[in-house]
Amino acid sequence: MTIVVHHLENSRSQRVLWMLEELGLPYEVRRYARDPRTMLAPEELKRVHPLGKSPVIEDRETGLVIAETGAIASYLVDRAGGEFGAPMDDEDGLTYRFWLHYAEGSMMPPLLLKLAMSKIPLFGRIAMKRVQPMIDVHLDFVESELSQRPWFAGEEISAADVMMSFPLEAARSRAGLDDKRPATAAWLKKIHARPAYQAALEKGGPYAYA
Repeated sequence: MTIVVHHLENSRSQRVLWMLEELGLPYEVRRYARDPRTMLAPEELKRVHPLGKSPVIEDRETGLVIAETGAIASYLVDRAGGEFGAPMDDEDGLTYRFWLHYAEGSMMPPLLLKLAMSKIPLFGRIAMKRVQPMIDVHLDFVESELSQRPWFAGEEISAADVMMSFPLEAARSRAGLDDKRPATAAWLKKIHARPAYQAALEKGGPYAYA
């Protein structure tokens, strides 16, 4: 089995490379650069998937093309026989599923809103002041949860941690996450030190958030 990762620089798809390295699944990377003016994905990605977004993976063994990071993460867990998947404990398993969806469904929207507002000179600065308290609610919630256990879904690292990496790295970069939230800061240092994470950085190219 070889998985082709259509990987956009400085994007969510870095998580897919990290997860593949952790799972030891064979893959190859096809890199795409952002438009230097708009910072959007190139049009050629639409030839891979109609949405023209990254990440997208192609599984050469099954012929499947899969988009959306959460769907990709779940697919890779299945391909790896459950590794990095939900813990056996029912409560931890439910926690795993919560964080797997929370990353994109709840935490990323205000972060993206703040990024969009930062591009608007006057109104944007006013709007950002309203958005930051929304982000702080999420950051405080994450800090509280990580203060109770080493990983998002319990005692072992899982795909939930992979999914949460990008929003927290983005928050560290531009949304007020710092060492005043020590459990979250320590979690970021811990994932960045993992050999699989470092290997994924080498293969993925430019990534501003690590």
